[in-house]
Amino acid sequence: MPRPAIITIDGPVASGKTSLGRMLARWLGYQFLDTGIMYRAITWLALDQGLDLGDQDVLGRLAGECVMQPKGEDGSGVVLDGRELSEELRQPEVDRAVSLVSQAPAVRDALVEQQRRIATEGRIVMVGRDIGTVVLPDAELKIYVTASVRERARRRHMELRQKRTPIPYQQVLQDLEARDGLDTSRSHSPLRAADDAVRLITDGMGPGEVLERVMGLVGRA
Repeated sequence: MPRPAIITIDGPVASGKTSLGRMLARWLGYQFLDTGIMYRAITWLALDQGLDLGDQDVLGRLAGECVMQPKGEDGSGVVLDGRELSEELRQPEVDRAVSLVSQAPAVRDALVEQQRRIATEGRIVMVGRDIGTVVLPDAELKIYVTASVRERARRRHMELRQKRTPIPYQQVLQDLEARDGLDTSRSHSPLRAADDAVRLITDGMGPGEVLERVMGLVGRA
């Protein structure tokens, strides 16, 4: 059976979309792109250059002038203007600033162009918050993955504990609620499910079970 050439996976923070996308791309032999890593790269570059993160025009020019390409099969890094970045993108200062940078419409416009370019290079699973609605609205298969905010907070809390970054569960929950508010209420490319997306609510489901469900969707797409 022919498979869809482009698969989009959207969803809120800690919904499991990145892990799902990575596993699905590996199973299909597709390229994988977590678009969130691109916003982290712009944030890192702005911090590295000492730019004002409140100046959206400056951030937009920065994003428009650079060239990015996914790095590695797992999509854990990018090549930014010829420089490989991975661990730098997970620095605490990047974590704190990426939400602000990603709100800038000019940054989103510039990165959407790059994401569309990358999608023309071959079969791909692309993950983010506006992929099925804005970046690749004509994708053959769109999936929207979500879970209750308490379930997502539990997952993120466990992940942070495994990384030996102890943050109280209540703080993780409040941070996720705040991020959900920002993502869904922004005027430019808000987080929402595409009208033709398949919605998956993953409370109580393990990664393997979610992947199996999506593999069935691929077969029927």
